[in-house]
Amino acid sequence: MAKTLITSGQEKQYKRFFDDARDKALKEANLGKDGMQELIEKGDEFQSRIMIAIKELSVSNQFADEEVESSYGYLSGYKPKGITEQTNILRQLFLDIGYADEKLAEQPLPANTEGWFAIPKWQSVAKTYNKAVQKVLELIKQQRKGKFCNYREGQLGAKHLRQHERTAKKLEVLADQQKGYDILVVAAQFGLRHRGRSVRRAREVFTANEFGLGAFEIGCMLLTHPERLQHYDDLWIDCAGDEYAPGAFDDFSHVPSFGFYGGRVGFDTRRIDGPHGLCGSVSGFVPQS
Repeated sequence: MAKTLITSGQEKQYKRFFDDARDKALKEANLGKDGMQELIEKGDEFQSRIMIAIKELSVSNQFADEEVESSYGYLSGYKPKGITEQTNILRQLFLDIGYADEKLAEQPLPANTEGWFAIPKWQSVAKTYNKAVQKVLELIKQQRKGKFCNYREGQLGAKHLRQHERTAKKLEVLADQQKGYDILVVAAQFGLRHRGRSVRRAREVFTANEFGLGAFEIGCMLLTHPERLQHYDDLWIDCAGDEYAPGAFDDFSHVPSFGFYGGRVGFDTRRIDGPHGLCGSVSGFVPQS
């Protein structure tokens, strides 16, 4: 997997950590002349242990056992459409929606992404996030000519469904960068990158500029790319950008999910700790300067 280069700011902070740790360790160790000489003579081992610590601490192993092998993918032949085609589709579905800064899609794609996606700001669609999700689900049902089932009908209010904090903040960043536009241009991947991972494992391994997309954003992506879910063996979708409480008791241990079974798209929820080879979390990325 390709890695993005560290930023100058990260490098400065890294060096500052070392400077602070060096001074603090020297003070707390209270080394005398002999102790310091012993450390100097073991310089190679000292450096080796520092390298081991850096490698261990720079990779998250939390929930590492929540990954399974997966061979599922985009069986139905989905490929990202051009940004103009996507925005035209959205304006046909959302009659009062405006435009996007389409020139952004001329930039090189960030690492780990599949394409540029046109995603309306939910505030341009409804007064609340929950109502915006409901609107998108209704449009999917219309587009699919009724071949859609919402297994959480009547259970999409604020006590059940909310945006994940990380996602809300990242979308605010994108909205600030694209002021004056109703439709955001978002670099994203449609689930393949995190297939076989539980939602909380996917969140754990997100890169610094990566964030989960929720039912609203993914629903819009399905509206512009209906071929993404056309068959049972198409990779199903976890909405890692949302949190869901089945009993409305502040236990947000689930997320919404889209699947395909019985000849139709299904909208339901899954636990965040359950890996499945058939599912993958969809994520967006904030372009790094």
